Amino acid sequence: MERNVEQIKKDIKNLKEISKTSGLDFSDKIVYLEEILKEEESKKFKSLTPYEKVSISRDIKRPTALDYINRIVSNFIELHGDRGFADDRAIIGGIGKIGKYSVTVVGNQKGSSTEENIYRNFGMANPEGYRKALRLMKQAEKFNRPIVTFIDTSGAYCGIGAEERGQGEAIARNLMEMSALKVPVIAIVIGEGGSGGALGIGVGNEICMLEHSVYSVISPEGLSSILFKDSSKAKDACEYMKMTAQDLKELKIIDYVIDEPVGGAQNNPDKVAADMKEYVIDRLNYYTKFSGEKIKNHRYEKFRNIGKYF
Repeated sequence: MERNVEQIKKDIKNLKEISKTSGLDFSDKIVYLEEILKEEESKKFKSLTPYEKVSISRDIKRPTALDYINRIVSNFIELHGDRGFADDRAIIGGIGKIGKYSVTVVGNQKGSSTEENIYRNFGMANPEGYRKALRLMKQAEKFNRPIVTFIDTSGAYCGIGAEERGQGEAIARNLMEMSALKVPVIAIVIGEGGSGGALGIGVGNEICMLEHSVYSVISPEGLSSILFKDSSKAKDACEYMKMTAQDLKELKIIDYVIDEPVGGAQNNPDKVAADMKEYVIDRLNYYTKFSGEKIKNHRYEKFRNIGKYF
């Protein structure tokens, strides 16, 4: 199928060049081939392997948390710092409005270029990033604002400085504190959701994923190095991990899957953002009649029931 797609693209390019140099009209043939190309690409993206989904989730062209925030959150004001050590640029957070709701937004922020990825530490947060996230979430609870999180990280940063400043404790505290929040938390996996780095902002009443995103306790490379003693067998490891949105929805670990256009979210981020906004507003409407205690208990029961169905 990959060969078919590449051959059709090559044929279209050749016909356009011949049309330009010879003056002959091949427009009907080009339109026909473009329709065939759309059909082939659609087939291709309906039968992606787990490893191919991992590759798409890591695509540098994929929309970041800020891309979605700018599309669905109005009057967004970014807030900085953990009030203890520093402002972690790998975690972005702030306040704004989604529809009629005032919300607090927190997300892993990757870059759309090598330079920006270095600036954002490739979306891998330090302890101060998780402490900033928790500060904003506790503030949201104080002012009764729902929380929306965007998950997109291969994992928490594992450098020496991060460990010295209590990386494990910061993530563990987030898990504990988020589980007790009395405002609704909606977590959205927009790219790669990896390990405790993702869970640190992922304890939600509702968890949804984009169609070609992934969510797992460890990276495929990490698992293959443990399971097969060879990190190059990540492709094989993906088959065992049940990390795709479709697998996790079937296992009742997540609640909803947002469709992506052919080629991934980067091909039509406006449409994906519109569907995401509709989903968030629908879920926020659902929780308006819940008391704070009921919201907390709902989240508790959700995570207690994981594993019950398999």
